[in-house]
Amino acid sequence: MQNTDSAKDLVVGVVGLGLMGGSIVVAFLIAGHRVIAVAPLSSDMVEARSHIRKQLAHGEHSELLSMPVDKYLDQLTITEDYSLLNDCSLVMECVIENVEIKKTVFSKIVSAVSQSTIIASNTSAIPISTLQKLVSHPQRFLGIHWSEPAYMTRFLEVTCGDQTDKSYAEWVVELAGLWGKEPTLLKKDIRGFITNRLMYAVYREGLALIENGDATMEDVDKAFRYDAGSWITLMGIFRRMDFLGLRDSKQVLTSIYPKLCNKETVPAVMQEMVDKQARGIHNMKGLFEYTPEEARQWENAFAEFNEDIFKLAAKYPSPVTSLNQD
Repeated sequence: MQNTDSAKDLVVGVVGLGLMGGSIVVAFLIAGHRVIAVAPLSSDMVEARSHIRKQLAHGEHSELLSMPVDKYLDQLTITEDYSLLNDCSLVMECVIENVEIKKTVFSKIVSAVSQSTIIASNTSAIPISTLQKLVSHPQRFLGIHWSEPAYMTRFLEVTCGDQTDKSYAEWVVELAGLWGKEPTLLKKDIRGFITNRLMYAVYREGLALIENGDATMEDVDKAFRYDAGSWITLMGIFRRMDFLGLRDSKQVLTSIYPKLCNKETVPAVMQEMVDKQARGIHNMKGLFEYTPEEARQWENAFAEFNEDIFKLAAKYPSPVTSLNQD
């Protein structure tokens, strides 16, 4: 592994140039890396550069760039040739959540990179311990879970599989400081990692409230938005408990835990979304109704909001944290 003091000289690779992959490319470019972006499908080549340029322009508008957009694009190579990954210190896989497809992609990555290259997956659904069985050097394989847009959030989850050498994970955590992140390190591979486990617990309870007729979808969203949404960028959930005082916590937990939903089946409303191939604002079919204009307004509002929240979070920094599951 190379020292992160010279991290801006590191070449990094991204395989998969969809929404998330393109966003990660932009994060790496803004950090100063030279990026080799591999398109597993020829169709990904069509709009990849224009999509990345658009996101860089958003970064420029948000005052994240120190050079003109074209200077960053000069550091980018978009290709279908995996062999160009040979100089990369880190390669990110960002293809769809299908083990067989990932297996094919990993085989091509492994055949191209050196024996010191770290290979990482952005998966949020497949255990890292499962995926690392698909590569020849599992100790150099780990999970790096980003959130969208990757270049505008401080979130990053680094996850070790059963065979991951933790020194590689710690190197990535250190490197993530250059990417403007405040990463968490999950030292044991648990399904859903940290963020998804927390959020899906909320989804399950929210959907149960709606299915039981206790609240509308609009009101559940409103309650979460104006309570947790008012403080969560400043402090995490446990810091919040400290802030409020812990005097009544045991009594509240004792009374409410038995009342929470613990269903293991998919809620009917989500099955309905699957059946009608709903993709929310991306095809105007979702939990809420959208016109094309409303979908564009939500997309624009999210972009502007991320600018504001990124700057707001910078005013209240917290140290890099690690979740120790030893």
